[in-house]
Formats: sequence, C-alpha cells, structure tokens
Amino acid sequence: MRAADRRPGAASGGTLRAAAGGLVALTLATFVAVTTEMVPVGLLPQISSDLDVTESVAGLLVTVYAFMVAALAVPLTIGTRRLPRKGLLMGTLVAYTVSNALVALAPSFALVAAGRALGGLAHALFFSLSIAYGSRLVAPQFTGRALALVTAGASAGFVLGVPLSTTLGNAVGWRNAFAVLAGGCALATVLVATLLPGVSSDDAPPADHSRRDRRAALTVVTGTNALTYLAQYTIYTYVSLLLLGTGLHEAAVGPVLLGLGALGMVGTAVAASFLDRAPRRGTLAVHALMAAALLALGLVFPARAEVLVAVAAWSGAFGAMASVFQTAAIRTRGASPDVIGALVNATANIGIGGGAALGAAVLSGPGLGTLPFVAAALAAVSLVVVLVARRAFPARPEPAQVSDVQTSDVQETPASPHAEL
Repeated sequence: MRAADRRPGAASGGTLRAAAGGLVALTLATFVAVTTEMVPVGLLPQISSDLDVTESVAGLLVTVYAFMVAALAVPLTIGTRRLPRKGLLMGTLVAYTVSNALVALAPSFALVAAGRALGGLAHALFFSLSIAYGSRLVAPQFTGRALALVTAGASAGFVLGVPLSTTLGNAVGWRNAFAVLAGGCALATVLVATLLPGVSSDDAPPADHSRRDRRAALTVVTGTNALTYLAQYTIYTYVSLLLLGTGLHEAAVGPVLLGLGALGMVGTAVAASFLDRAPRRGTLAVHALMAAALLALGLVFPARAEVLVAVAAWSGAFGAMASVFQTAAIRTRGASPDVIGALVNATANIGIGGGAALGAAVLSGPGLGTLPFVAAALAAVSLVVVLVARRAFPARPEPAQVSDVQTSDVQETPASPHAEL
C-alpha cells in the first residue's frame, strides 16, 4: 500500500462497528456530492427565468454535468490509481466547494455552466472513490450493508438536500442556495479529513479462468444500472414541473419533495436489509415497484392526490437502487473496486444525462404527461434484464466475493499498469 495510506489506524476490512467513523464521513460526503449534482432540479424555473433561458436549456446543467462524469470517471480513476485514496477524495470535495461558489457568483448562463463543469469533473472521481472506499472499510460479509449506509448519504441528498435547497432558493434566491451548499461542501471536507481512515488499494481481482465470466457479469450490472438511471432521470429531472402541473404552488414544491423523498431513505434501509441475505429477490421487488409506480403516475396525472401517492411509491423504490447496483457490481469481482466504482459512476451518469436529455425531448414534443410512460417503459426493461441475468444478480452472494484489505507499515510495491483491469 502507499505509505500515505499505511499509517496507524488505517482501515483493515473489519466490522460495521469498527468502520463506523469512516462510514459516517463517507455518508456525509456523499450527501453534499449528490446535493451538488441535483440541486438545479428543484430550481430550474428560477434559474431559467433569471438567466433568460428556457427550462429545457436550464435542464442541460444536469445533462452536461452527468455526461462529463460518464466520459471521465474511468480514465480519471485509472490515471490517479497511484495517488492516496483519502487525499484524492478530499480533493474532489474541495472542487465541489469551488464549483458551487462559482455558480452562486456567475453573472451568465455560460459561467454557471463552467462552474457546473468543474463539479462534474469532481463527480467523475468522487463516486468512483467512495464506492470502492466503502467496500474496503469492511469485510466481505458486510459489503451490502456498508454500501447501503454510504448510499444513505445519496438518499439524504434527494430527501433533504434537493428539497431544502429548493425551499431555500424559493425563499432567498437560487444563488444563495448554491452559496450555502458551497459552505456545506467545505464542512464535509473537514469531516472527511478528521474521521476517514486511509485504505489500501492493492486489491485487483485474480486473473484466473473465471475472469471472462466475472467481466461479463459486471457488464450486465453496469448496463442495467445505466438503464435504470435513464428511466429515473427522464422524469426526475423535471419533477418540479410535474408537481406544478398538478396545480401545486411553486412554494410548496420543496416541502412536497422533502416529504415524498423521505421514502427514498426507507428504500435505502430496505436495501440494507436484503443485500447481504437475498439480493436477487429484493432487487426484483424494487424494480417491479418502480416500474408499476411510474406507470400509475402516467395514468393518474394530473390528479394531485393520486400523483403524490404514485411519486411516493416511485421514490421509495428508487431509494434502494444505488446500493443495489453498487453491491452487485462489487460482488462480480470483474475489476478492481476502484474501476468498478468508476464504471458504476459512469453508467449511472450516462443514465442521468441521457434521462435529462430524453426528458427535454419529450417535453418539447409529446409533453409533460408523456414523461411517466417513457420512464415506466425503461424501468420495465431493467426489470426484465434483472429477471433474466441470474449470474449478474444471483440469489445469494458467494463467499469472499471481495478480498479482505490487509494493511501494514511498509511501502507498497508499485502496482502493475494493468492491475486495475
């Protein structure tokens, strides 16, 4: 391991209790990262009005951000594989801080987009690092629960971060919401520096006869991840418009998202309960619920009460998805944890950016009421893939699917340039 990561107190792949401090730090960092990524969602009407662009163009602030992550996650992760993981993670949080500050101060849409591009660069590395980091903090039998705990930060970003920033933006202006978020990212940087231990990164998978099968399983998991996120963000990018379409007042959008999004945390907790025991059954259940809820949403729109019920079910189901795919991907052992994290990160953002773009096209064509049906169709395809791909989504995790991380106080032998793959 790198000398910088081999100090006393470095993580060694233990229990959830032993890794609690590090997991809390990762969860908090994930919260501000997801809030940074998605904060424009609830503020699209304000941003488009203030910067004199259409709402579809303002939605590109999510699309461009996501496509940067999709394009850069893998090359940046491989290119920085020799750097200490903790220092690199802290660097991404500093970049988030600067990104949000730039957006808060930018006088034009072009400069806002530039600030978002910096955030996208940080995001390309952050989730690649955090997924691998979470798996390395604990022993293999705790992987599902550890990643679900880290993912709780992402769920909290949707449940609390996006709605609260939306409410704050409606109250004091969207620029001030980004300024407050910049302060939150700075605080997260301090907490990571204090609580997160160093980890080893010398845990590439074995180059044995099963490597082709493991890589094939990883391809299926990450491809399905992209498809599920495509379904989600085709509609979630424009959820504020959807809620306004039911007659909901603009000032109520933030509080409603807060209340509905709390069910995403429930979904994350449900994922933690099944990922280490019955991952396939749970994965099928949450996919089926998401597809059914989106279909129901399309059928009942724009009836306000029925829409809120459907969005509640949809939010709860999607709350489980991040930890579902992260855990399934890590357990394939199709690459090193860092590269797996990069692939999960990249494919999720292909779905996020593609969904935002697809949603914009639907808004400009068939209209708002068609969005739920498009999303439901995509979610149904994801369900079918999970149903068919038993090797990629097995009924139970195999023993020792992730190697235990061992640490010592000696300098690491430099990794082979091909060790990551």
